Amino acid sequence: MDGAFRKPLALLGRATESLKSKTVSLSRKPGAAFQSTLRLTLRFLTQRHGLNARLGYRPMTLLLPPSTNTPSGALASAGLAAPSAPLPNASTGPRAFVPVTAGNQVIRLAKSADELDAAQALRYRVFYDEMGAKPDAQMQASRRDFDKFDTICDHLLVVDAERTDDPVVGTYRFIRREHARMTGSFYSASEYDITKLASFPGTVLELGRSCVDAGYRNRATMQLLWRGVSEYVNAYGIDLMFGCASLPGTDPQQLAVQLSYLYHYHLAPEALRATALPHRKVEMNLLPKDAIDPKRALASLPPLLKGYLRVGGFIGDGAVVDHQFNTTDVCIIVKTDLIEERYTRHYDIGTESASFKKAS
Repeated sequence: MDGAFRKPLALLGRATESLKSKTVSLSRKPGAAFQSTLRLTLRFLTQRHGLNARLGYRPMTLLLPPSTNTPSGALASAGLAAPSAPLPNASTGPRAFVPVTAGNQVIRLAKSADELDAAQALRYRVFYDEMGAKPDAQMQASRRDFDKFDTICDHLLVVDAERTDDPVVGTYRFIRREHARMTGSFYSASEYDITKLASFPGTVLELGRSCVDAGYRNRATMQLLWRGVSEYVNAYGIDLMFGCASLPGTDPQQLAVQLSYLYHYHLAPEALRATALPHRKVEMNLLPKDAIDPKRALASLPPLLKGYLRVGGFIGDGAVVDHQFNTTDVCIIVKTDLIEERYTRHYDIGTESASFKKAS
């Protein structure tokens, strides 16, 4: 995967003029405290946003043929109507994406079945061995976390070049609209009605299955992981991010403060509001607004969710209890133009981008 860094914008206004309507999803499951690194990456992301068209991109995607038994009407209702032109293959895309190296670690896209297997093994160790998720018999026998989406999407890897056993120490999964057409849905659609998000104008991408090896949950690894995410996001000109973010535990009453805070202070506007599926929906409005201390409630949220809220993220309507993963999920929605507006007002983006350029 290619992470060539380009000359930053001289003026932030130029980035705004170059933005396009795109989408990303953030589904499951955050590994460790990404918050400060997320801010840094998103500042960098907004500054590079308008320069994508100059370069070419070659995603290392493991593609399967489109499903022949997916009803076209179901695809259309989810914003996934079949394209008029053939889907791009693994050698085409908007721009080049070169592996990025930091010390003994490198971040790149998986380019073989063996590397996909390594990512699935890491996910199993983190989600099932460590976090208490419940595997089915096949997952338990293979010690792999897998589903129908894995073979048709892109997988971001953090690889420790000095580690001979299990060198993949971090991973993220990227599902674009082209990929979702092949399975008939995005992962998030198993919990939420995401029709408004999936049909958002432009390229749609679901970002999920995030995890990092327990021994690598430090700033350096998190920053490298987010640098890879920002490279991929910018390669496709993403303008809207959405997905499932998780709170630990499966008892909504124990999460009443957090869920009520999210409902009262961060509910998405109607045009972008995903809604939990009726048979899975848990009401979030469990406490009155005046009973919540917003500062305390924000501080009690998981770092990744908190970081996205601080850059202007919204929350869908309703939570979903995920017993398999031992979590309570909410749908997070982030418009990157809001991120840019916030950082244009409050941060010296030029100084921050210089530090990234030097690091590269």
